[in-house]
Amino acid sequence: MEQASLFDMPASEPLASRMRPQSLDEFAGQTHLIGEGKILRKMIESDNVTSMIFWGPPGVGKTTLARIIAKQTKSEFITFSAVTSGIKEIKKVMEDADKNKRLGIKTIVFVDEIHRFNKAQQDAFLPFVEKGSIVLIGATTENPSFEVNNALLSRCRVFVLKELTSDEILGLLKRALSDNRGFGKEKVNISDENLKIIAEFANGDARNALTTLDMIVINGEMDKKGKINISKDTIEECLTKKTLLYDKNGEEHYNIISALHKSMRNSDPDAAVYWLSRMLEAGEDPIYVARRICRFASEDIGLADTNALNVAVNVYHACHFIGMPECNVHLAEAVIYMSLAPKSNACDVAYMMAASDARKMLSEPVPLVIRNAPTKLMKDLNYGKGYQYAHDTKDKLTNMECMPPSLKGKTYYNPGTQGNEIKFKERLEAIKKWKREHTK
Repeated sequence: MEQASLFDMPASEPLASRMRPQSLDEFAGQTHLIGEGKILRKMIESDNVTSMIFWGPPGVGKTTLARIIAKQTKSEFITFSAVTSGIKEIKKVMEDADKNKRLGIKTIVFVDEIHRFNKAQQDAFLPFVEKGSIVLIGATTENPSFEVNNALLSRCRVFVLKELTSDEILGLLKRALSDNRGFGKEKVNISDENLKIIAEFANGDARNALTTLDMIVINGEMDKKGKINISKDTIEECLTKKTLLYDKNGEEHYNIISALHKSMRNSDPDAAVYWLSRMLEAGEDPIYVARRICRFASEDIGLADTNALNVAVNVYHACHFIGMPECNVHLAEAVIYMSLAPKSNACDVAYMMAASDARKMLSEPVPLVIRNAPTKLMKDLNYGKGYQYAHDTKDKLTNMECMPPSLKGKTYYNPGTQGNEIKFKERLEAIKKWKREHTK
């Protein structure tokens, strides 16, 4: 009998592996899918699992959920790798699954990172999925609409897995400290405040959180009584980021995003880049920053520079594709562009004013002239009667009134005098002048 070494012992496995949930009740997050009475839980508990795709970011439990399904439904569980699995290997396993089906044995085939499989590899699964020889569970971080063959995708149900919340990750960390599979047999002294720092730093990734905790406990200071004490200095050293100065759910988070927004509004690119770096170096999600820049592009620039929103959206996609740390330069480009762009809040003000009226006048009727009239009855009731099609006119303009009668003449959009909005202002004034001249 071969003698086990220290490195073969379960405790030497990574914490994330040791703490892998064994049942739905241990599984953290995804309550919209596996909460009591939810659709995926019902499918699993009734042993009525069909082929499916799990789509979500890293560390949210795609592989773990597949393993729980295989265990709870008492199926053979086979995994494939896009790197090592060729067509020949896939077909061999599919043939074995075919034989198992005739013996009444279910086979679940789990394909991690299914988006990395080429078309031929994906097609090799198709006939066996069609005739029910296997239940295919694919996992992907990419949009399956673009990365999975249409024929295969049409035979799978897509479930979207979400990032775990900080509270859900905090629960995982606490369980890892108390469970014997984790550090339950150790005496680890760590405050809730420090656990929250780890949970925030993980950005919704449970595996990242547990790996970080593992490293921090290993680097903790053991006192004479055998207790492992975890200080903020230890955490900061292991994270290699100044997370202690930046609580993503606290006041400082909102102070710094406010500082970035107001620096861009004040046309100060140096301050904007500084506040951007403060967030990113503290572990802020770049997608969150990119979303805020998209908002800024319309709220504070708008029609003064219509390319601002294009830049913001392009940078959002770049952050999604590339991630940190490489996408930091894309975000820097965006905040500098926004800082230097001409400013106008006319679009934001227009919407706010219109929304205020809309909330007070939700029952205002749509003028008959611009109502939709898809049926004879509606036409008989004068829906759409007198409608003027602007494209049929010489000037592409009409004097038709589109506002409810109680709001006739109300103005919401008042263009500014920066950048391209000068042209929009001139165009709007010309339109209003034409309407005055052509209205009886």
